[in-house]
Amino acid sequence: MSATNNSSGDYSVTCDAIIVGAGLSGISAVYKLRKLGLNAKIFEAAPDFGGVWYWNRYPGARVDSETPFYQLNIPEVWKDWTWSCRYPDQKELLAYVHHCDKILGLRKDVYFGAKVVDARYGEKLGIWTVKTAAGHTATAKYLILAAGLLHRKHTPAFHGLANFNGKVIHSSAWPEDFSAKDQRVAVIGAGATSIQIVQDLAKKADQVTMFMRRPSYCLPMRQRTMDKNEQTAWKAYYPRLFEASRKSRIGFPVQAPSVGIFEVSPEEREAYFEELWERGAFNFLAGQYRDVMVDKNANKLVYDFWARKTRARIFNPVKKDLMAPLEPPYWFGTKRSPLESDYYEMLDKPSVEIVNLNQTPIVTVTDTGVLLGNGSKREFDTIVLATGFDSFTGSLTHMGLKNKHGVDLKEVWKDGISTYMGVFSHGYPNAFFVATAQAPTALSNGPTIIETQVDLMADTIAKLEGEHSMSVEATKSAQETWSELIAKMNEHTLFPLTDSWWTGGNIPGKAARALTFIGGIDLYEQVCREKVDSWEGFDVLTKGSVL
Repeated sequence: MSATNNSSGDYSVTCDAIIVGAGLSGISAVYKLRKLGLNAKIFEAAPDFGGVWYWNRYPGARVDSETPFYQLNIPEVWKDWTWSCRYPDQKELLAYVHHCDKILGLRKDVYFGAKVVDARYGEKLGIWTVKTAAGHTATAKYLILAAGLLHRKHTPAFHGLANFNGKVIHSSAWPEDFSAKDQRVAVIGAGATSIQIVQDLAKKADQVTMFMRRPSYCLPMRQRTMDKNEQTAWKAYYPRLFEASRKSRIGFPVQAPSVGIFEVSPEEREAYFEELWERGAFNFLAGQYRDVMVDKNANKLVYDFWARKTRARIFNPVKKDLMAPLEPPYWFGTKRSPLESDYYEMLDKPSVEIVNLNQTPIVTVTDTGVLLGNGSKREFDTIVLATGFDSFTGSLTHMGLKNKHGVDLKEVWKDGISTYMGVFSHGYPNAFFVATAQAPTALSNGPTIIETQVDLMADTIAKLEGEHSMSVEATKSAQETWSELIAKMNEHTLFPLTDSWWTGGNIPGKAARALTFIGGIDLYEQVCREKVDSWEGFDVLTKGSVL
């Protein structure tokens, strides 16, 4: 599928704003920029809308944010849209973005199959020039980078992988014709994607072997169907619900105790844990006592409850100790806790094997399977790489994004990412990052943080245009101060004690550092708006306007 102007051979594009990416971030951005009266165009590498939900079509793929919060707060879109369940799957999410397209008329402003390979800023004219692999050249005053935080796949360098005679599938490039029937499947990885794949394939394949370094601390999803009448009744409250999500820490309006875990009795604490557990979703995390992420003893109590609940569902004693050991392999909440429905029951099946890579590493991939460190062999028909992504920066550092001095972002960030508020970057005038690092992104409901940052972007542009200014750019000192703030916020917590994609620690050679603003969406938006309103930390060039 292609945009009208793309299919007509329009390879020279002049507009007010260029948006890279046609997922939820790109859709939100073009919607807000149109409200300002700007002519915005989207360039998307994929053949259609969807972003992460276009690429990730693996078995079991579904969102783990509950209805109604995983959608954009666009009344003309949600008033005629009904979800089928509490946690929609990938196909339903794609149907939702196509509904956005239908209602908002997005397609006319999108160039599909247009992977950005070069973007550079001309200081003299104050113009961004963007080029795509398909041959487009586009110019605009503003550049919005909405390519997503989980786009560029990470494939570990397994020795001998090219020798394997079966299928090798990365989770983000799943073939439509794959069938698990009669298959012996290896799944490498134990994060959120692996959990959904294993949970699904264990019901279909002859044999599933999951290779992991450490288990995920999964939480109960509590999936259920939802009918149209129920959602119609709730829509009267949508404006207040969406407002409450923006004023919350993680994008869900969950009330958490203002006291520490040891300030209540063991009986009260246990009853509260049970209540959070039964609610499902991320309530067991979002609703925790205030000291759980800073006090190891408090954190251990939360882990002990989780382990007790989880161990009761696994009957194989070896698997029980692998997936929910009595002593935590890392601190609770310092790595993503995916949601599951019957994951642990599927792992308990005799046809599912778990291999601990810390004890038994993969030495090499052979033509028929893998050779392990203890000398044993496993034979497979398919190897699934659920090995994650080069998060936050991967999609940005591989599009030829140059600063005003002609230096590529990959070089600028080689020693670690550095931004101002996660939205602006020194050396990149009139460029805006959406849903990346140094913001609450990794700890937030996707659409909530997207709209927070897109609104900040749109309001910054409106202010700039209202002042008839040419450009806005973060100062180097403000950027350094922001990075220091992120580091200081994290260093007093348990987060730095765990390597994960939240810190970039999953990518060999990547400089690991605190990448998340952990103060919550509510505090983040307050701080950002104060700085934009006063132009604190910005250099503003006052000349020119496109309105």
